[in-house]
Amino acid sequence: MEQNYPIKRIIDDKGQLIDASHEKLIDGKLVKELYYNMIRIRTFDRKAINLQRQGRLGTYAPFEGQEAAQVGSALALNEDDWVFPTYRDHGATLTFGKNMALTFLYWNGRVEGCVPPKDRHIFPPAVPIATQLPHAAGAAWAEKLRGTKNASIAYFGDGATSEGDFHEGLNFASVFKVPVVFFNQNNGYAISVPIEKQMNSATIAQKSVAYGMPGVRIDGNDCLAVYFETKKAFDYARNGDGPTLIEAVTWRTGAHTTADDPSKYRPKEQGEHIVDPVTRMELFMKNYGFWDEQWIHEVKEKTTSEIELAVEEMENFPPPNVNDVFDHVFAEMPAQLAEQKESYLAHLERQ
Repeated sequence: MEQNYPIKRIIDDKGQLIDASHEKLIDGKLVKELYYNMIRIRTFDRKAINLQRQGRLGTYAPFEGQEAAQVGSALALNEDDWVFPTYRDHGATLTFGKNMALTFLYWNGRVEGCVPPKDRHIFPPAVPIATQLPHAAGAAWAEKLRGTKNASIAYFGDGATSEGDFHEGLNFASVFKVPVVFFNQNNGYAISVPIEKQMNSATIAQKSVAYGMPGVRIDGNDCLAVYFETKKAFDYARNGDGPTLIEAVTWRTGAHTTADDPSKYRPKEQGEHIVDPVTRMELFMKNYGFWDEQWIHEVKEKTTSEIELAVEEMENFPPPNVNDVFDHVFAEMPAQLAEQKESYLAHLERQ
C-alpha cells in the first residue's frame, strides 16, 4: 500500500528542485513569505522553551522540525477560513494571524490565550486528542449550508488516528462532502508510542479510502510541497468536491512537551539524517538566487524584536480574575462549587 501513496516532494534535502510542475509559481514573494514565517515561528518556539526553563511560562509543547508543515499549510488558507489546531499548532495559528502575546498567555494557563483576532476564525487549541476533527467538519458544513467558499482545516498528529473522533470526523465530512482539509503531521510518535505500535497501516493517507476521499502523502519538511498540496486540497474543497486527508511526514526534533524526556523511548541516532525544513529552504534559496544576506539579517532582527515585545506584553498583562475559575463552568453554580469558591476566596484574604 505504501507504494500507492508515494511522498510528494518539490525540493530535496539539498535544496534542489526535483518537481518542476510548480516552477512558474515559485517566485521571490512566495519563497520569502514561507521562509520569513518559518524563521518567525522557530524563534518563537525556542524563546518559549527558554521562558519555560526560567519559570516564566508553564509546560510547553515545542514544534521545532514541523515549521514547514505548519507554515506551508497555514499560508494556503483564505482569511475567512477556519483553523482547528491541536496544542502544538501555535506555529500555524501565528502564521494565520493569531496574536503572539496572547499565544504566550495561553501557555501560562490564561483563558485570554484562546481568544482569536476578530477577523480570524481560530478554534481554541484542542488538548483532548482528535476532538477538533468533528468540529472542523461541522464548521465546514455550516459554511456549505451558507453557500460560501470558506473551508476549514483540522490539524492532528499520528496518534489522533487511533481515536474514534478521527473516524467520525472523516466519515461525517465525506458523507456531506463538506469543504474541510484533514491535515495530519506524522512525526512517527504519539508521545512515547511509535507509529508501528499503534496502527497496522503502512500509511495514514491510505485511511482516506474507507471514506471515499482523496488521500495525499507529502514531505512535511518541504514547505513548497506542503503549500501547493494544501492549496490544491482547498481548491478541491471550495469547488464542492469534499474533504481531503493529507499526511505530512515530518520529524519533531525535541520533546513531546517540556515535561517529557524523549531519550527514554526514542533512539538517540533516530532523525539525525533528516534535514530540517528551515535548512532545506535556505539551501533552495541559495541554489536558485533567492538568498539575500541583508534581508535575512533584517528578518532575524525583526522577529527577535517582535517576540521580545510580545513577552513583555504577556508579563505585563493584568493578573487573572480568580472568579473565572468558578463562574463559567455551570449555568447555575452547584452548592458544592459555591462552597469551594467561598472557601478559596476566604483563604486568599487570609494570606
